[in-house]
Amino acid sequence: MNKRINDWINWVLYDELIAGKLNAPKHLLGIHEYGEGQIITAYRPHAVEVKVTSRTGKKVHTMEKVTDEGFYAIFFPKKEFNGTKYNLVTTYEDGTTVTTADPYAFDSQISDFDSYLFAEGKHYEIYNKFGAHPMTIDGVKGTYFAVWAPDARRVSVVGDFNMWDGNLHPMQLRPNGGIYELFIPNVLSGAVYKYQILTRYDEILYKSDPYGNQAQMRPDNGSVVADLTTYKWKDTAWINKRKTYSRTDRMKMPMTIYEMHLGSWRKKVEDDDSGFFSYRELAPMVADYVKDMGYTHVEIMGIAEYPFDGSWGYQVTNYYAPTSRYGSPEDFMYFIDYLHSKGIGIILDWVPAHFPKDAHGLGRFDGMPLYEHPDPRRGEHPDWGTYIFDYGRAEVANFLIANALFWVEKFHIDALRVDAVASMLYLDYGKQDGQWLPNENGGNENLDAIKLLQNINAVMEEKNPGAFLIAEESTAWAGVTAPASMNGLGFLFKWNMGWMNDFLEYMKMDPYFRSFNHNKLTFSLSYAYAENYVLVISHDEVVHLKCSMINKMPGSEPQKFANLRLAYGYMYGHPGKKLLFMGQEFAQPREWSEARSLDWFVLDNPLNQGVQRWVKALNNLYNANDALYANDSDVMGFEWIDCDHPDKGVVSFIRRGSTPSKQLLFICNFVPVEYDNYEVGAPCFTTYKEVLNSDDVQFGGAGRLNSGKIKAIDKKTERMPYSISVTVPPLSTVVLEYDYTNVTPEDILKKKEAEKKAAAAKRAAEKKTAAKKTATEKKDVETTEVVKKESEKKTAATKTKETVSKTKPAQTKAAVSKKTTKK
Repeated sequence: MNKRINDWINWVLYDELIAGKLNAPKHLLGIHEYGEGQIITAYRPHAVEVKVTSRTGKKVHTMEKVTDEGFYAIFFPKKEFNGTKYNLVTTYEDGTTVTTADPYAFDSQISDFDSYLFAEGKHYEIYNKFGAHPMTIDGVKGTYFAVWAPDARRVSVVGDFNMWDGNLHPMQLRPNGGIYELFIPNVLSGAVYKYQILTRYDEILYKSDPYGNQAQMRPDNGSVVADLTTYKWKDTAWINKRKTYSRTDRMKMPMTIYEMHLGSWRKKVEDDDSGFFSYRELAPMVADYVKDMGYTHVEIMGIAEYPFDGSWGYQVTNYYAPTSRYGSPEDFMYFIDYLHSKGIGIILDWVPAHFPKDAHGLGRFDGMPLYEHPDPRRGEHPDWGTYIFDYGRAEVANFLIANALFWVEKFHIDALRVDAVASMLYLDYGKQDGQWLPNENGGNENLDAIKLLQNINAVMEEKNPGAFLIAEESTAWAGVTAPASMNGLGFLFKWNMGWMNDFLEYMKMDPYFRSFNHNKLTFSLSYAYAENYVLVISHDEVVHLKCSMINKMPGSEPQKFANLRLAYGYMYGHPGKKLLFMGQEFAQPREWSEARSLDWFVLDNPLNQGVQRWVKALNNLYNANDALYANDSDVMGFEWIDCDHPDKGVVSFIRRGSTPSKQLLFICNFVPVEYDNYEVGAPCFTTYKEVLNSDDVQFGGAGRLNSGKIKAIDKKTERMPYSISVTVPPLSTVVLEYDYTNVTPEDILKKKEAEKKAAAAKRAAEKKTAAKKTATEKKDVETTEVVKKESEKKTAATKTKETVSKTKPAQTKAAVSKKTTKK
């Protein structure tokens, strides 16, 4: 062995390398200055020869095999190579030759400032540093890997490219923060990899990448190198417009949401666990259907990679990777881009509340509790069998905040619906006494989770104006949608779970019993403005023996469908944005299952077609009338007309928008009794027009409609100054449109009297004018006669004179002639 090589080698590090425990391989491997010269070392087990060459191959040097384990080295008295500008050419026992740049010659891609921000929990673009990123460094193509594993003894990148041998690519531990990193040349997009982690208890773990951007299709669970920088987005105008929307703008905009599970909306092959349409195939199908139905948004159930189909995406193992069930990350980008091109917003379900215990996932990631709280009374959900994030640990909070931003910034998601917020807020959620720990004040509030949610909402609003978060929160926690500056959580909207539970319980009852449970129908209006709500009938309501929506309804088949149309009509009239789960819009009879397509075949039934047309009509009415959305969070937007007669089973109310025109009056009949000439209070002394009626034949009803103009009469009701008389079909929703006016009957009477007086005055004036005209005309006639007579006299006189004048010359001529004769 070359003495200079022997003197340079740190044999302690060498022993750790051979034992698979070296966490600072760059201290031993790679290129190093040595006096005025250089030394290059490499570890190549099973190699028979290793050479160092220049990039061009003009320089070739054979390395010395230092040990039988495959440690090679070469010493140059003078600097032979500059930085990374060399290759290692390895020949193996089977004759295979591999040429590659030296991974241990490349500098770190993570700065000290990156490490500092991450440790502070404020590196909001950490996903650009951690994970696997294809890149070119010094002209060499490869992938840069980085992972946080502070309690690991050693971390290696393993994959097909190194025969899954953890000794070949141990990662370099940075000085502070527990961050491991390594650039591996020739590893490109599509390569499968994991992190092999040696724990401090000498246990070997194989973990998928927490920040990886793609994963293998289950049941395989390796991570896949993916490049998120190559897709060319076409939704710039959409994103720029989104940036102009304030919180107030968003609250006043229409939002009808179609909640979807992509894998079971439609399946390419039924009864096949992998018979999915791809993101690219789904894009036009979903966009066309949703657009035609009048929805403004699609909400996609869990997309972040998950191993078990039956979890529906709510037990996530790879938070930064869209599921590979439907294609690549670039395919998912296409899906979003396409829907944006059709004017459809995208909401993504996001699950920061818990994560599963799968061996390849986040649990005990480096052999110790890392992402989860170390105390099981804080770190586990007994009922769900999952881990709870350690929200108070800065790096874990950073992981979650950056992940929320990641979906918005990298995939152009418009909003995140945060799952199971209540389980985050309460330390005793789903736990018995002795299974939870109180906070520092002795309460059951999770102060760390509260702070995290406030930070996520604040950072999202600051960095991505127009994007927002929705809370699925099922308790009476105050201020969920209040700004963090007002001690709120900062969400823009909250799912109205209380309304959903009460309303569905009410609708499931036989109409006879509804009158005894009237409060379940009306109670939600007592707190409708406590938060900014989304009214939801979600996937959770049509699974696990809860029945489909149509089969929740009581009565015969026609009554079931009438009840369902009535329910949707009331829902669209109630303040709050709207959400329906897929299949509910056409009254799917079976409960939803992720394993099969929706029951599209039931649309052969005219009653199912009618419900579908009804939902489409409701969406169109909603989008065309800001009375149904502009004042969802303002008390002026809603007013009861009649909710005080549960024995009748009819409620009526008003929805007001931003202008006096096109205000709406809803009449909902929750009993199977038809009311003819039914008296309903009216806010204005004007005319009303029916714009929607769930009993219309096109929706599957009997066609008992209100045609023509409906005129208000001057008759007060309990709440309204006037009345109208309408037909209210059994189990129906009737919607009337009117333009607001404050004109009273007295005003109309006064106006009519004034009009009569004006008409009489006009007639008198016209008569006077006519008489005057007649007198004038008579005088003119008389004057004309006088003038005519005078003219005639003058004419006659003139004629006489002319006659005389003509006679005298004749006489004179005769006299002259006579005189001349005498002469």
